Amino acid sequence: MSDSFIYNGLPTRVIFGSGIIDQVAAEAEYLGITKALVISTPHQVGLAEKVAKLLGDKSADVFAGAAMHTPVDVTEKALSICEALAVDGLVSVGGGSTTGLGKALAYRKDYPQLVLPTSYAGSEMTNILGQTKQGLKTTVRDASIQPETVLYDVDLTLTMPALFSGTSGINAIAHAVEALYAVDGNPIISLIAEEGIRSLYKALPILAKHSTDLEARKEALYGAWLCGICLGSVGVAIHHKLCHALGGAFDLPHAKTHTVVLPHALAYNAPAVPDAMKRLCRAMDTDNPVAALFDLARVIGAPHSLEALGMPEDGIDKAVEITFKNPYWNPKELDREAIKSTIHSAWKGIRPELQDVVDE
Repeated sequence: MSDSFIYNGLPTRVIFGSGIIDQVAAEAEYLGITKALVISTPHQVGLAEKVAKLLGDKSADVFAGAAMHTPVDVTEKALSICEALAVDGLVSVGGGSTTGLGKALAYRKDYPQLVLPTSYAGSEMTNILGQTKQGLKTTVRDASIQPETVLYDVDLTLTMPALFSGTSGINAIAHAVEALYAVDGNPIISLIAEEGIRSLYKALPILAKHSTDLEARKEALYGAWLCGICLGSVGVAIHHKLCHALGGAFDLPHAKTHTVVLPHALAYNAPAVPDAMKRLCRAMDTDNPVAALFDLARVIGAPHSLEALGMPEDGIDKAVEITFKNPYWNPKELDREAIKSTIHSAWKGIRPELQDVVDE
């Protein structure tokens, strides 16, 4: 354990259970919301309309235009609707795309946010906003971005397709993996990260075969919440930088990109983070977390290469340039050729090797 550290608890109010969507109106009232814009993607407009109905006269309208990577032009369109309707709060219903739009609006107008996650993205537990403009994804942290209340209703995850459940879950695991070696990490977050990884790693193979298994859904959503706490509490490193660069530059699917990149990024950092590797070995009951994460992606049926996600091979150099243009802190020094090799391995879908095995 470190001799000294700083820990800040997240201020978000969390309500976890089954069937708690019915509490949405009461929670909106708790936040002082009288005219809410209900946000979703086009795919989940039906659920958004159900939530609007539950809100009753507290619902101003439904905006079902949220998009992947939070494009600024979509945010501006939604903002004009908020202003026209004199909205005083937001209810975001969906995954990371929907939550991202809500956070983008809150960053501009400091609206209170009530989030009902339907995936394992975890962004609802952070004060981080990632948004894309002209092919470049940038991030910002601000207190106004942090949602005030999150309703984790396990029932809302029961209809998640098996593949999306898996990639969304590995995306969540990535948050906790990097929290284990974050520059501002602390022992509390390390405990939360290890438990979050354990929960998701246990649940995801079950959901790949039985997507409506309620106990596995509870375990996965619980793990995703913990991994979201990690993302909101400490910094990230090369894995997230690579995913931000790739997603913004090539419009790659967010969760699948994290799923492909994670084992390769971990293989890069493994020699520099022995304590984190020991925790990962314990959480996943393995002596090779790098291989375990790569194999987990196979178990859930996810694409295993950036090529399969639509990234062109000649984009590798561009991804390297973006990564080094504004690099994140990383526990291992960033070497340009090594990072290029890491991206190339992820592009090809090569099973990464763990260079230094964790000592007993």
